[in-house]
Amino acid sequence: MSVKSIKGMNDLLPETIHSWQALEAVFRDLFRVYDYREIRTPLVESTALFSRSIGELSDIVSKEMYTFEDRNGESITLRPEGTASVVRAGLQHGLFHNQQRRIWYQGPMFRYERPQKGRFRQFHQVGIEAYGWRGADIEAEAICLSNDLWTRLGIKQPTLELNSLGSAAGRSSYLQALKEFLEPHKEELDKDSQNRLDGNVLRILDSKVAATQDILDSAPSILEFLNEDELTQFEELQNLLKALGIPYTVNERMVRGLDYYNNTVFEWVHSDLGAQSTVCAGGRYDHLSEQLGGKLVPAFGFALGLERLLDIIEATGQSSGSPVPHIYFISEGSAARTQAFVLAGALRNAGHSVQMHCGEGAFKNQIKRADKSGATHAVILGDDELNEGKVTIKLLRDNSRPQHRINMEQLVSSVTELLD
Repeated sequence: MSVKSIKGMNDLLPETIHSWQALEAVFRDLFRVYDYREIRTPLVESTALFSRSIGELSDIVSKEMYTFEDRNGESITLRPEGTASVVRAGLQHGLFHNQQRRIWYQGPMFRYERPQKGRFRQFHQVGIEAYGWRGADIEAEAICLSNDLWTRLGIKQPTLELNSLGSAAGRSSYLQALKEFLEPHKEELDKDSQNRLDGNVLRILDSKVAATQDILDSAPSILEFLNEDELTQFEELQNLLKALGIPYTVNERMVRGLDYYNNTVFEWVHSDLGAQSTVCAGGRYDHLSEQLGGKLVPAFGFALGLERLLDIIEATGQSSGSPVPHIYFISEGSAARTQAFVLAGALRNAGHSVQMHCGEGAFKNQIKRADKSGATHAVILGDDELNEGKVTIKLLRDNSRPQHRINMEQLVSSVTELLD
């Protein structure tokens, strides 16, 4: 029996990788103009990092993490998200000590979920993290950055949804009020929500079951439990977004799937993604550093899934074609082939993509392979050309212009001029 990839973990093949690289180039440049700096963290971390940060009762920790013991009996986990690792690295290396930081990351994450369109067990995220700022201005800037991404990608703008979860004290009062409201309806709730009623009651707001949502229509709003400062900051954020011309709606039931959030949370929701409609999400997590043994570090950020984003781009018909070589180099005879390697190297050093014909092959077959490669030009070097110190240039996509010979020393400048 042949060995295959693990279910929900996919290969990125040469025929599709160019779409990923094009997307990565867009967000790399966007992060550059907003002055965010890249960080890279390990794929594997101590399990305690995620149980302490994400929350023991969260679905991610209790149901979805890839956790196992190493040979020393230590519990380790494939990272299910990026923020906890960035905070751990920041504390470990002193990145937050009397400093403000704008950081971005990208890479594969792992969750044992049911594979479906745009959602896999190994998936790729890119995210930004801003550390050291308490106000609504950094929140507005981060949301503005994400809004700029949709513009740069030329896709239909998703819908922005906002909420505020308040502080731990206000949220505790709200959780008690929510539980008291839901207790009389316990038998009417879906099974997952019944289980959460005695544990992570806030997650009931995230239920996708219609009957549970109908009950929640009459539930108290978390916004009623914000203190004056929290309300003021939430209103300031909304005013900044209005000034920036970024439309939004307030969704009082949005809670996010990670327990470390406080105050502002947000999601960008796209209609082309069906039930799994969130393409980008984040919020504030001021106390995450404390949960991991450090001092309080104000923090705000977001993450987005690249597979989902690529699905949206593909649906618009904007996927870029697979890259092709500029030049296909054809040679006949051992002496000509040796010289062809030298000339191909010179072209590559000048920045041109060159595919050498390797292996045996008659001249006609080499021409066919050159045409099939997608290259725009063929450079031909046979015994006649070699004796004259010349090469033949043949235009593969323009039959109206005849092939012509040039001196070998003119090859790089001639090709550069032809391709400009």
